[in-house]
Amino acid sequence: MIDKIRKRMKFERMDLFGTAYLGQLLPEALAHMPYAIVIGVRMSEAVVDQITTGPTHIYFHNYRTANAVLDRCTFLIVSMLMEGGYRGMAVPASQTVDRDSIRGLVSHKMAAAEAGLGYIGKSALFISSRFGPAVRLATVLTDYPAAEQKSKRMPADCGGCTICQKACPAGAISGKGYVPGMAREDFFDAALCSSYMKKAFQQVGRGAVCGICMAVCPKRKEIF
Repeated sequence: MIDKIRKRMKFERMDLFGTAYLGQLLPEALAHMPYAIVIGVRMSEAVVDQITTGPTHIYFHNYRTANAVLDRCTFLIVSMLMEGGYRGMAVPASQTVDRDSIRGLVSHKMAAAEAGLGYIGKSALFISSRFGPAVRLATVLTDYPAAEQKSKRMPADCGGCTICQKACPAGAISGKGYVPGMAREDFFDAALCSSYMKKAFQQVGRGAVCGICMAVCPKRKEIF
């Protein structure tokens, strides 16, 4: 089943593909589907390079397009799982279900890290071991035993770098390194990030995106 899905995602031009067992990392309501299939696409380097003092209109368009491509592919994965007699739930690439904590149903970054595709950096971005932080992710939860029941996490590789912290116009990045189990609030202020974007970048997607920390991350440059 996984080989079949992987081949289809390769055909759909997905750049990242992985599987993980999330188990107790999921809320109780989703515990019956403890396995995750994670996919990802790269963002255009030419577009990300244009992000300097704030997001551009072309970046916002690419951001939304990437989300739409990912959502289409997770829908296809669920269809393939159901055809095989399994349950599946596509978690939207970008959807906030808790406005107070600014969280989605399931963290794609957490799922991708558990799948061994990269790590969560000081910026709270997922940093792919292949492509750096300029990626978008989506997740499918399933009862199909897609992975071994153990974490594939790799150690974070931010080291002493604080470039994203210094570049963040909102001051939302503390500079602390993320370790598994750490609450997001202990190293990154999502509420401050969101409120700043809404005020400063209202002219681009009504303040829904920024991208500065992604653009300045040296891990993006190391890939090329």
